[in-house]
Amino acid sequence: MFDPATLTYDANGLIPVIAQESATGEVLMMAWMNAEAVAKTLESGRVTYWSRSRQAFWVKGETSGHVQRLIEMRVDCDRDSLLVLVAQEGPACHTNRRSCFYTALRGGEEVEILQPMA
Repeated sequence: MFDPATLTYDANGLIPVIAQESATGEVLMMAWMNAEAVAKTLESGRVTYWSRSRQAFWVKGETSGHVQRLIEMRVDCDRDSLLVLVAQEGPACHTNRRSCFYTALRGGEEVEILQPMA
């Protein structure tokens, strides 16, 4: 059985996590987990992050309804970052966009490439 303690966490006990839509490969967001959030995610199938600002667990979609269901969790070669492949319901970003990565740098300018979802 996988042990979250085998991962490499930063000085605050956190590991960066990239969420990617499993069906399309679209990168949705980046957030943080601690060992308990990793365990909760694997146990429940609902992606659970650690909110650095609130110092609390954050189950994606718990209040917004924009749930991330875990399809697969991957560990990088250095064991210091995670990729979660998810089935995203609704927008992933708190700005109501599909992805948090909605600003591109093109020709030295910032260009908004995703509009908020209706």
